[in-house]
Amino acid sequence: MKTTQASVWHYRVVRPLGAGSMGEVYLAQDTHLDRPVALKILTAESARIPEHRRRFLTETKAVAALNHPNICTIHDAGETEDGRPFIAMELLVGETLNDRLSRAGLEMPELIEIGLQTADALSAVHARGIVHRDIKPSNLHVSATGCVKLLDFGLAKRLVVESATKDTATLVQTQRGEVLGTPNYMSPEQALGKEVDARTDLFSLGVVLYEMVTGRVPFAGESLNETIEKILHGTPETLTRFNCAVPVELERVILKCLRKAPKERYQSARGLIVDLCGLRESLR
Repeated sequence: MKTTQASVWHYRVVRPLGAGSMGEVYLAQDTHLDRPVALKILTAESARIPEHRRRFLTETKAVAALNHPNICTIHDAGETEDGRPFIAMELLVGETLNDRLSRAGLEMPELIEIGLQTADALSAVHARGIVHRDIKPSNLHVSATGCVKLLDFGLAKRLVVESATKDTATLVQTQRGEVLGTPNYMSPEQALGKEVDARTDLFSLGVVLYEMVTGRVPFAGESLNETIEKILHGTPETLTRFNCAVPVELERVILKCLRKAPKERYQSARGLIVDLCGLRESLR
């Protein structure tokens, strides 16, 4: 990964931190405020694609509208000298939940705390009329002290806006249309290309909770079509088959998140928070 310049505005690029299909992330130093930041810059190729620029702007506006301890903070935004949009974000120290799960399993109190903090972040997101649409372990950052930060609002959608757009990285096509999301974590309504609301994020969080408990996602097929078929019609295997220590109440909570019909799930993140708080207290 290369950068075309040693600095962007008053941000001095130090070194690359990572890269995705659309953006590159660098460790940088804010020379005005003398603090480290994470600089996310749209790749040169993506910057030439109007839809990618729009999605990058969507992420910037969605996160900038939020002020929550469990959501990564945006400090600044603009364009590089060669016309690539960038955002300067809070520098996070730790690892993604995906990396954390790849190393070892989670103790039940830690698992519930991660679920609680994520649900609290979603409550704030939904209160602003935003649906994240891509809740998954790689979009959750966990610090060494256990603080969770929700990342990557590139697929976020305001509920008042009607839209259906393509994403080259996470596009799934079905006979009913084109939908956005990451296959294993999508809700049934996402898989069908239907309109989504806050309850689709709660379904995806249920998938993440299931994975934290069992070490596997509940709806995984050997092909994309088989995965979608399981999301639409499959029944998750009981969690105790993979983890005999899971509390009965936690299994009930997770399976409620994973109901096929949105009206049968938690109707808001607040409802999920209440039940997870009760579980946390019962384990003390």
